[in-house]
Amino acid sequence: MTTEPKSVTASVAIASSGLPLTERQEARRRRILHATAQLAGRGGFDAVQMREVAESSSVALGTLYRYFPSKIHLLVATMQDQLQHLHETLRKRPPTEEEPAARVAQTLMRAFRAMQREPHLADAMVRALTFADRSVSAEVDAASRLTTTIILDAMGLTVPPTPAQLSAVRVIEHTWHSALITWLSGRASIAQVKIDIETVCRLIDLTSTATGPTAPGTPDATAGVAGGGRAKSGRTATSRTKPGRAKRR
Repeated sequence: MTTEPKSVTASVAIASSGLPLTERQEARRRRILHATAQLAGRGGFDAVQMREVAESSSVALGTLYRYFPSKIHLLVATMQDQLQHLHETLRKRPPTEEEPAARVAQTLMRAFRAMQREPHLADAMVRALTFADRSVSAEVDAASRLTTTIILDAMGLTVPPTPAQLSAVRVIEHTWHSALITWLSGRASIAQVKIDIETVCRLIDLTSTATGPTAPGTPDATAGVAGGGRAKSGRTATSRTKPGRAKRR
């Protein structure tokens, strides 16, 4: 196994600097990610070694570390790159189902089948996400935001999502990730994954029936829970008993 330099944590990643990449830097980054995907596709997580990635992408090892400080950073970025390709494909060929829940389930199963075609690559990327610590939070958050965008696009919303819908999307993301892990470990079949995805996507139907902000003068449907039991007339439940007249037993 190739030994990685211990000084990589002190290096500054170009991709995390916040500055836009030049055309040459972007081309170099594309070569690195392509080489990573090829190595992982052939041998999984253990096959991705920084020195081999540098050689395959024709960059110096020090240059590679300036783009990606560790193997985990590199594989999480590869996951984000694969999701970006999926997003572009879905925009060209969007899901065909009519209901939002069915469209999201169809979209996630398309993503799953894409990973199914390259199980070693899928395993490497999912393991990297599992091993990622706080130092990789920016890359993990970027991949998560892209997954959220893919799901929201599949839902076909014409207005911004409600907090309930965003919560449902987070649960769907967690379930999808868990389904990938159980399938990759051989503990779930494709059919079981499909059932789990379709089941969790039904949360979208539940949240779509929730009402948004109420108009002025309209009773708030949630006030019964959060507003201390307010009745439709606008009076509280306790205001129905007149002062000084206790209820007879």
